Amino acid sequence: MTLPVAIEPHVAFTDLRTADLVVDALYAGGTNGNSGDDPISKLIAGVGNQGGFRYAGSPTKRTVRLAVLYTSGGEVDWPDHLDVQTGTFTYYGDNKTPGRSLHDTPRSGNVLLRDAFAASHGTPVERGAGVPPFFLFEKAGPTGRSVRFRGLLAPGGPTMTSDDELAAIWRSTAGQRFQNYRSRFTVLDHDRIPRSWIEHLLQGRDPLGDGCPDVWRTWAQSRVYRPLLAPSTTAIRSKTDQLPDDSAGQAMLDEIRSYFRGREHAFEACAVAVWRLIAPATGTVDVTRPSRDGGRDAVGSYALGPPAAPISIDFALEAKCYGPDNSVGVREVSRLISRIRHRNFGVLVTTSHFNRQVQDEVHEDGHPIALVCGRDITDALRQHGRTTSAAVRDWLQQSFPHTQ
Repeated sequence: MTLPVAIEPHVAFTDLRTADLVVDALYAGGTNGNSGDDPISKLIAGVGNQGGFRYAGSPTKRTVRLAVLYTSGGEVDWPDHLDVQTGTFTYYGDNKTPGRSLHDTPRSGNVLLRDAFAASHGTPVERGAGVPPFFLFEKAGPTGRSVRFRGLLAPGGPTMTSDDELAAIWRSTAGQRFQNYRSRFTVLDHDRIPRSWIEHLLQGRDPLGDGCPDVWRTWAQSRVYRPLLAPSTTAIRSKTDQLPDDSAGQAMLDEIRSYFRGREHAFEACAVAVWRLIAPATGTVDVTRPSRDGGRDAVGSYALGPPAAPISIDFALEAKCYGPDNSVGVREVSRLISRIRHRNFGVLVTTSHFNRQVQDEVHEDGHPIALVCGRDITDALRQHGRTTSAAVRDWLQQSFPHTQ
């Protein structure tokens, strides 16, 4: 039997001015080889054809009627990231080089973030006047100007604190320190933005009027989030999916392997640190000695519940500092499975990848084991500001110094 082929929604360049915005649809760019090929400026007139922040109105005058966030997905120092399973989008501001203060940027993108997130915690009237609808677009391929619409964004999220939502973070370049914003949005559960609402917003009319999606009206009036959740249907990841697909990410993993070469048991502490980045509610962790590890490189606890009355779940962690061509197989995972007690879970962290048989067994038998591969490691490090092999080397030297 031949399975049906999914047809990707695609809008031609000539049809952009009248098109609705459909989640994950591709909007074609032009072919003249100049900035006029940009499709976003055709989809939403007046927002401009360059930059990550585009808007109708003025951030400094607080008159922005709608805003576009555009990401190329290719800036390793500023890793914008959409988690499609939770509907959370992380976006970095526009102060990306030294020499300016946090809010002194040509496009005033950080001013827009500051004021929008502040207004999001205000009254319904303040949200309606101070928070423009944000539309997320992503570069669709390595070449050309085509973009993909990824959804309607609201600042913040249902489980975030104010510090989680918008934080001024420090970075340094060539010894010069500067600040930029890291912002987090929620993609709202609405699959199509009608052209009528876009035109309504551009005309400066009531954003809750004609064509306004119910999810935006609900958020504006009560700050209740209805996120677009898309649980993955792919339980098995290929080797390619589990390793970085860019040279910078590969170099970061090589740096880790090189640092622990000849003393791979010392990678255990690094694996624990990586797991903390992925699971920040991790509590006390004890790294066992190599001579008596009993198949467990570390044992720890994970906290659940309110801070005043938490409960802890114990877990066992194993770490494998392997090269990219050396996969983690059934033997290593079976050892961890055999040592997980009732109501505990396991974590296996590797700088390489897991073979298919391992993933099949864990998934089909329902073993409570988190499989953390090489790409997961680089993603976690990048999300926490370590985006180059040099930054990773410095982190390793400071956090896990060689001992005699």
